[in-house]
Amino acid sequence: MTVAWTPHRFTGGLLALDTANTVVLRGDPDRTFDRFDDPAEIVRFADAASGFRAAELGDRRLTVSSPTAIAPVVLSIRETTDRLFRGAVSKGAVATADLPDFLRACAEGLARSRTEVGAPGRPFGDPLVPIPFEAALAVSALSLLRDDTVARLRICPNCTWLFVDRSRNSSRLWCDMAVCGNRQKASRHYRRRRMAAHEVKDA
Repeated sequence: MTVAWTPHRFTGGLLALDTANTVVLRGDPDRTFDRFDDPAEIVRFADAASGFRAAELGDRRLTVSSPTAIAPVVLSIRETTDRLFRGAVSKGAVATADLPDFLRACAEGLARSRTEVGAPGRPFGDPLVPIPFEAALAVSALSLLRDDTVARLRICPNCTWLFVDRSRNSSRLWCDMAVCGNRQKASRHYRRRRMAAHEVKDA
């Protein structure tokens, strides 16, 4: 199934979280599905992410050499990132027991990359030279370890996606108010109307 990679698919706030969120409805065995089941979607995702995450990437384009070849690395980074930081939201701190697998996955993503990152104003390196998606994904995932970022990680109560809360008072609840927030408001409104109708009927 071809995915339309719309802005809503990039509400995590960082490339690594957007990638973690390519598994939809985690924790719901009856409805969950993986948008990367077809490795070709990695190419389309990376192309869309180059635009939607341009600020994070410093305008550096993402490339995918072979989606089938990099899929195991991408999925390893994705799953260890989700496990580590979903746990951090629940516990309020990063569990060191989950770090080795996460760091190994990120190291694998960087292993074949021939680039330099981290220069002032260029966290992802030279914007004129494309960067392999798996390398950029590893850099983004490692950036989540900053304590100020960990403290702002949230899990959307509607879709269970991970996101960074960058609101001024750290009070953001939904990954996307226009989608998840409105769905929850509509659901609450529907429940209230049904309860009111039952009360009238039973009166």
